[in-house]
Amino acid sequence: MSGLNGTSPPAPHEPDPGTSNNIKDIAIIAAVIAVVALILVCLLLIMLRYLYRHKGTYHTNEAKGTEFAESADAALQSDPALQDAGDSRKEYFI
Repeated sequence: MSGLNGTSPPAPHEPDPGTSNNIKDIAIIAAVIAVVALILVCLLLIMLRYLYRHKGTYHTNEAKGTEFAESADAALQSDPALQDAGDSRKEYFI
């Protein structure tokens, strides 16, 4: 038995030469997919950790010691950062 170009087909026990290249290609593709999946899982864990640690925290710019004031006006009047530095002029808004 001879092939079309006068060569004999490979014996049944010999592997096809193109098969090893296919296996290498599949292994490379599987490795790339595994690395991308691992990176995505790591990013997800980092995001969840960040969200968990910062859940419910917020920062305000309120003056210290004004939480016990009777009203908002009293708190603002006693805030030293908002008091004029010796300026006694008043502003009127119309």
